[in-house]
Amino acid sequence: MSLLNEILGQVTESATVQNLAAKVGITPEEAEGAIAALGQAHSQPGDTVQTASDATGIPTDTLNEIVGHIGGEGALGRFASMLQADGGLSSALGSLSKSH
Repeated sequence: MSLLNEILGQVTESATVQNLAAKVGITPEEAEGAIAALGQAHSQPGDTVQTASDATGIPTDTLNEIVGHIGGEGALGRFASMLQADGGLSSALGSLSKSH
């Protein structure tokens, strides 16, 4: 989770995967998968939150909370760009599953 924590720290001053998970009531592993899925879905056509929900099985209301906590759509776009620039998107998504 260190890559995601580092990127979250660059996007928002106080967010870590662990504290974000606690705020929205999911496990850190689920939060990691949700963040990675939101980052990937942001660059795809269609609704970002619905696409991430379809990929993870995490409800859209929870994903909307996550988007809000990381600073909204603008922050999500920066987050997605950082993941892609660091080459971390595919590795971050490697742990993503629909087992939620």
